[in-house]
Amino acid sequence: MRVRGLLLDLDGTLYVGEEPVEGAREAIERLQTSGLALRYVTNTTRRPRRAVCEQLRSLGFGVDEAEIFTPARAAAGLIGDRSCFPLVDESLLEDLREITLDQECPDYVLVGDLGEGFAYDRLNAAFRLLVGGAELLALQKNRYWRTQEGLSLDAGPFVAALEYASGKSATVVGKPERAFFRLALADMGLEPHEVAMVGDDTESDVAGAQAAGLRGILVKTGKYRPEAEGEPDLVLESVARLPEVLG
Repeated sequence: MRVRGLLLDLDGTLYVGEEPVEGAREAIERLQTSGLALRYVTNTTRRPRRAVCEQLRSLGFGVDEAEIFTPARAAAGLIGDRSCFPLVDESLLEDLREITLDQECPDYVLVGDLGEGFAYDRLNAAFRLLVGGAELLALQKNRYWRTQEGLSLDAGPFVAALEYASGKSATVVGKPERAFFRLALADMGLEPHEVAMVGDDTESDVAGAQAAGLRGILVKTGKYRPEAEGEPDLVLESVARLPEVLG
């Protein structure tokens, strides 16, 4: 497979929990010196980009914050000078500091992954704002993710609950939306056919990238399940094999 750039998923692809995937650091180092353009794309909505970058560096990955693309970054551009009610982890407000926050009459209800913070009162407040006229904006709609304890609910089921209750469809800004991939492609200065997406999620990573014109590489780490393999362009045991197959 010949490409000029790679988009790399993080959790489940470069690391799982607090441990790097075996061989991942060495693979990224080789790719960085190969001349390929690399960008790191994640659907995480619990941490700001600064914290994502700090974690990657603590795990031994030499990554710059500007190379990281998150749904919050995309949402900030979409909301612009309008307002939102943030149903997101408090730490994520760092990436939304230029947006007007409104608890009473927002233009958008913005939903990220709150984990155990998805309490009834917060969901009900969001529901009432949606019924009152706000639009529903989801940072991502993943169904689940893998933690150290096993598979856990992600933001998607709660976004779906708000859609069902309010009768409104969410606009999703993270993977697998084409606009999210285009944001990273524009930063790389490359066309879709010149780039491959590498990840452990058949829907958000592989199918989403393919729909945007990229090639999709599935790794058998993280949330990978054989029965959900889909039709990736390439399947690898892990990201550690990337330099070999792209060489």
